[in-house]
Amino acid sequence: MTTPKDTKNFGALMDRTLKIIKQNYLQAFREAGVDITTEQWVLLDRLMIADGISQTELASDSFKNAPTVSRIIELLRQKGLIKKKQSSDDKRQFLIFLTEEGRTLHSRALPRVLALRSQGWHGLDDVDYGHFVRIMSQIEKNFSEPD
Repeated sequence: MTTPKDTKNFGALMDRTLKIIKQNYLQAFREAGVDITTEQWVLLDRLMIADGISQTELASDSFKNAPTVSRIIELLRQKGLIKKKQSSDDKRQFLIFLTEEGRTLHSRALPRVLALRSQGWHGLDDVDYGHFVRIMSQIEKNFSEPD
């Protein structure tokens, strides 16, 4: 396919949309009395699915680089939301676990997160979602794989 004629707003539209989404998440977290960022939420949410994974797995699963994940993990640890335990298989590796406080915070924030997801898809259907995933996946591939 050739490039669409009007691509000048592509980056601005993506950037603006992500900023609005993040602002809404931060507002929802504040309203729920939850002191976390969207980046911290991504890791907490992932740990609810796969508690006790390595920092490397957490970085890969959340599409974040290792230094960023390391920084976020330290902030979450300081807040008492996660704990690190040395792996019994590899003493150089630490596994990340949610604390009870982390689970409670996740439970408190989750209804607002689900409401925001629903709000974001208002007026759209499963076909739209399929198109969105296909398009975003292709754009990601285009930028990830050099010609």
